[in-house]
Amino acid sequence: MATLADSLTYNYPPANAADLRVGVIGYGYWGPNVVRSLQSLENCRVAAICDRNPSALQRAAKLHSDAELTSDTLALLTCSQMDAIAVVTPVSTHFELVRTALQNGKHVFVEKPFTSTAEQAEELIELAARKRLKIMVDHTFLFTGAVRKIQQLVDDGTLGDLYYYDSTRVNLGLFQHDVNVLWDLAPHDLAIMDYIIREKPEAVVATGGRHLNGHADMAFITLYFPGNVVAHINVNWLSPVKVRTTLIGGKKRMLVWNDLEADEKIKVYDTGVEIKNGQGVYDLLVSYRSGDIWTPKVEQTEALKVELEYFVACILYDRTPHNDGVAGLRVVKMLEAADRSLKERGRAVLF
Repeated sequence: MATLADSLTYNYPPANAADLRVGVIGYGYWGPNVVRSLQSLENCRVAAICDRNPSALQRAAKLHSDAELTSDTLALLTCSQMDAIAVVTPVSTHFELVRTALQNGKHVFVEKPFTSTAEQAEELIELAARKRLKIMVDHTFLFTGAVRKIQQLVDDGTLGDLYYYDSTRVNLGLFQHDVNVLWDLAPHDLAIMDYIIREKPEAVVATGGRHLNGHADMAFITLYFPGNVVAHINVNWLSPVKVRTTLIGGKKRMLVWNDLEADEKIKVYDTGVEIKNGQGVYDLLVSYRSGDIWTPKVEQTEALKVELEYFVACILYDRTPHNDGVAGLRVVKMLEAADRSLKERGRAVLF
């Protein structure tokens, strides 16, 4: 199977190739980063920035005087001069915006999560296929040096058969008013997990609580995969400290990824447990192995820029992105199942 790293080795077109004209909808929290990254690419130009907030457009005007500024979303989506649209808005708006963009012949880069429902995602995937257009869902972490290194370590057998994936993604805020903590924070880990484990989960159990604004602000998600692989994700808006740590356990070795570390983000532990059968059921011989700890080199790259460069290359070379609409749909299905389990106080939901 081709890896994401393989996909990033495309030879990009020379700087004098025709520029891809991109319109960006949404200039709030994440939009400025998308615009900045797009502007830094060759063969790409941010032709227009759209936001309904006048103060957002004022901020954009100071930094991007060469881009057309507008509050008219429909005019941008239907503009014949745009090749692609970046949708950087709340998830509740994604379906209508992406559908209109596709209907008008635009490739689409859309912020995570892809859509509010699996049904919406399926309709957009079908529409894009019929129009021969690209959808890329912004699963930025897949393009970090850390995740690419983890994927390499899993694929080359360094960790051995996987036992578990255990992630903690907690902080104080930022509270969202349109989605709960599952839909806000869990897409990151679900996308990473989906990419690394590459198996369809069999069931999900989610528990949590809502304390302030009616939306769940803390949640614990457990997913069960074939081969006795278990994934656990802890997401929380009410933590006094910010934690971004993932543990991945394998039969041969175990790995810790601390995304807040500046340098040594990944540590691999040559640690494990071996069990040998004795005479009877109570005679199991358990031995523990504790070996070296080593820190693999992690490529230092700006993930969003790498991702958007990949988006442009997929359009120019007619490639299907790894983080396409189908990948986005898998994450949405997991979110829907976890949300259902959460509302039913931890009832297991089967896929």
